[in-house]
Amino acid sequence: MAFTGNYMCSSFKEEVLEAVHNFTSHTFKIALYDNTATLNASTTAYTSTGELATSGGYTQTGKSLTVSATFPKLDGTTAIVDFDNVSWTSASFTARGALIYNSSASNKAVAVLDFGSDKTVTSSTFEVVFPTADAASAIVRIA
Repeated sequence: MAFTGNYMCSSFKEEVLEAVHNFTSHTFKIALYDNTATLNASTTAYTSTGELATSGGYTQTGKSLTVSATFPKLDGTTAIVDFDNVSWTSASFTARGALIYNSSASNKAVAVLDFGSDKTVTSSTFEVVFPTADAASAIVRIA
């Protein structure tokens, strides 16, 4: 199995302490992958291995993400970041998961997203909807 869950990448946790990632000024991207990709907590950087091909409305290296207004911030004692949802229109492809990475910092990995199963879209909109931005659910959270 290519994906085994959602992970904040281990290298990201260390790099936050080294001030590698800046959610107020860096560019973060999301790339989509098929079920041949091997992405997990040990993923350290963007890779094209297993990434969807440039076709069907998708372009390799993915799309830039927008950090939602008022983020990063604290929710209680947990630091959180939220991204605006991202979509591909007129899309025709199948994706199994995604990688969020920092294209401003040598394409370092942030988080692996497991869609739970293959998600197929045919001549329609494919959208990644981020979870509620709170201490329990935010896509990037440091407790």
